[in-house]
Amino acid sequence: MKAMYLALAAMCSALIAPAAVLAQVGPGLLEAAVAEEIVVVRAVDQEARKVTVESPAGALVTINVPPQSQNLDQVHPGARFRVRYLQAVALFVSKSGDLPSAQEVSTIQMAEKGATPGGVIVDVRQIEARIDTIDYQDRTVVLTGPDGGQFKLAVDDRVQGFDAVQAGDMVVVRYTEALAMTMIMQ
Repeated sequence: MKAMYLALAAMCSALIAPAAVLAQVGPGLLEAAVAEEIVVVRAVDQEARKVTVESPAGALVTINVPPQSQNLDQVHPGARFRVRYLQAVALFVSKSGDLPSAQEVSTIQMAEKGATPGGVIVDVRQIEARIDTIDYQDRTVVLTGPDGGQFKLAVDDRVQGFDAVQAGDMVVVRYTEALAMTMIMQ
């Protein structure tokens, strides 16, 4: 399932840069990108539940079709699918003082048996990390994540209120990916 998701996300990633949206949202920052393209099925292995598709740029990707997909029998070489991909990152500063943590939630919704093949997969990951050190001049922070590991991040100039952030504050990063595929009937 995730292999399909990541493969198609990689195919769509070239379209994302022109569609990116950056917005200041209260005490945080939201960046979102949307892409859409048509892929063509080049091979189907019903038994192994694998479908190979080709992007408009000619990239071939083999997709592991999840067991929830009930209409694989309708998919054939030459079939076309409309693929829509959303990627969003939200960053917020929290004064909660909670311990660093991580969460992940995924949902899959596939077309009902006999309907046009397609589905939607949404994956949301949230990480809370503590700010350990801040370099206001270089606009960098060192964070400690839920596993105790530390990592250094550069803070973009577009993030307002950076000077109000202090060591000990919690940063919440929420990363969302959504992929929708629908077979285009000919």
